[in-house]
Amino acid sequence: MAEEDEKQEEAQVDRQANRKTSKYMTKYERARILGTRALQISMNAPVMVELDGETDPLEIAMKELTERKIPFTIRRYLPDGSYEDWGVDELIVEDSWKRQVGGD
Repeated sequence: MAEEDEKQEEAQVDRQANRKTSKYMTKYERARILGTRALQISMNAPVMVELDGETDPLEIAMKELTERKIPFTIRRYLPDGSYEDWGVDELIVEDSWKRQVGGD
């Protein structure tokens, strides 16, 4: 068991060291993640965060993204035909959308 855990950790560290794409989530990835997750929530998918009275699926999806609880993987294709898989929890999400809606 311990050996398997070590191998998985080594594989993940190796995968992260060899990545070619940015560690930042693009605005297009963010829009797709939020839209897809909001649709799932609206169709009664389990919510991964504590709700404080939120009922809007998009607000709940934004809260999940902020808390890094969305269980999605983003596949980024490269020009040579290969791809990289990034977990949503691995990517850095800029809060530029707060400026667009008048937040702090």
